[in-house]
Amino acid sequence: MLRVGRNLPNLMRRFGTFKVPSNINNEAVKAFGVTDTKDWDLLRASLFKCNEGTLDIPLIINGERFYYNDTTSDKGGLGRSFFKQQNPANHEQVLANVTQANDNDISYAIESAKKAKKQWSETPFYDRAAVFLKAADLISTKYRYDMLAATMLGQGKNVYQAEIDCITELCDFFRFNVRYASELYASQPVKSTAGVWNTSEYRPLEGFVYAVTPFNFTAIAGNLVGAPMLMGNTVIWKPSQSATLSNYLLLTVLEEAGLPDGVLNFIPGDPIKVTDTLLADREFAALHFTGSTAVFKNLYGKIQTGVVNGKFRDYPRIVGETGGKNFHLIHNSANIPHAVLSTIRGAYEYQGQKCSATSRLYLPESKSKEFVSDFIGTLEQDNSKMSPVNTAASNIRGGDLHGFIGPVIHEQSYDKLAKVIEKAKNDPELEIVYGGQCDKSTGWFVGPTLIKTTNPKHEFMTQEFFGPLLTYYEYPDEDFSKICEIIDTTSEYGLTGSVFARNRSAIEVANSKLRYSAGNFYINDKSTGAVVAQQWFGGARMSGTNDKSGSGNILNRFVSIRNIKENFYELTDHKYPSNYE
Repeated sequence: MLRVGRNLPNLMRRFGTFKVPSNINNEAVKAFGVTDTKDWDLLRASLFKCNEGTLDIPLIINGERFYYNDTTSDKGGLGRSFFKQQNPANHEQVLANVTQANDNDISYAIESAKKAKKQWSETPFYDRAAVFLKAADLISTKYRYDMLAATMLGQGKNVYQAEIDCITELCDFFRFNVRYASELYASQPVKSTAGVWNTSEYRPLEGFVYAVTPFNFTAIAGNLVGAPMLMGNTVIWKPSQSATLSNYLLLTVLEEAGLPDGVLNFIPGDPIKVTDTLLADREFAALHFTGSTAVFKNLYGKIQTGVVNGKFRDYPRIVGETGGKNFHLIHNSANIPHAVLSTIRGAYEYQGQKCSATSRLYLPESKSKEFVSDFIGTLEQDNSKMSPVNTAASNIRGGDLHGFIGPVIHEQSYDKLAKVIEKAKNDPELEIVYGGQCDKSTGWFVGPTLIKTTNPKHEFMTQEFFGPLLTYYEYPDEDFSKICEIIDTTSEYGLTGSVFARNRSAIEVANSKLRYSAGNFYINDKSTGAVVAQQWFGGARMSGTNDKSGSGNILNRFVSIRNIKENFYELTDHKYPSNYE
């Protein structure tokens, strides 16, 4: 088999080279407007299917399915428990009983990942790429509405938030990663001297990859497992308990697209038990993580301790994207109506449960009253009130599928946010100027909330709450440069941020002073909504390793380069010319 490094710009098979499809572009977003009746009908049909009953979700290890109620398995199935994934908009509805991996299952997943590694790593890139290109086509066609329904019901998204996530972004990840991988393989050393051929080989990592995926984006889960697999790695996947329905459907799509057994092993379960077992294995090669900063710090420390203690064969790669305390900075020259609408979207779409969500706002004193008045007026007059967009009753009996605000993901999140809102009511430095409603009688609903603070360093300006809570501070107009410095030093994070201004000098001041405050910086646009290949996504500081998903940069983290020099000339003397008198 030819070395992967010699594939040059094309995809190599045994008897030819083939170009990556030239029509790799961003997947178009379906609008689901009032006239798109066919799309709505197909979506309702998929929602109805998901609502028919509770799905039993198995573990998938080496292509085998293992259920919590399996009493005949020779792989140690006895004693498995299960987790009830609830509909966050209607917590009486159990969408899925999710099998939880036991100790034997985790060990079997490690064994399977190791066993599948050799054949998968030696599979020609053409065939690996074909799996992901086909999966993207299946998602955007055959499984589009099922993916939407699973993500809407399981993760509490309205149809637009689901569409831009589990369809368009997920397809973009799979397709653009193929292009980026082809370009990476084509990056080769110069010939340098006569009689020499220099090549680079982009080897998969020597071991398995552990992917820990979040609840809030089906697409992120797809990329966290997909990027390493595309480069020839095998993966053990621990999905979020609150996203298992859509994640399981995604895995079945990958299987239909031709993913071989053992390349991806799906083991929902206790995160501590799964993690400790995987990180104790010598062949643990990389962590691909999206989740909370606290959890990532803990994992980072465990891995480094393992390195110091000589536990691993290699220095494991650590790729992580965590939290953010993302800002909108408004200059007095800004288009206020545009900034208002952008901030509502940035703060409240998907209930603020995006790592890039706007959660702190800085307003110039001269424009603050106008901004807040427009902000509150917009919230009061449109449909952004709490709306059970995803309840079983709504989906089946023609309820509201068009609401802007839905539920937060689970009861723990609800309780935390309700406690934060109650704290704001009793803090002399805080004032709730809009919202603050909470209701968990049917689902876990927290209304869009706007809070004013008199302290720019207040906890509400530094701590990530991961919900529809936005805190703002008024600054003197003449202190624009100073407020940039305060923004830069207030939070431990460095994920996303935006400046709204027409004045180019103000934009340049913010751009310069906030250079390290946001890995994704926006000018006159909201802090959310990065598009694959257009805005590479990731932040530094305590927001992660900034390896930029949606770009080719992240694929470098899942290969280990070998350089090969081949000499065509034969020596006739061991001495160099300078050795002769």
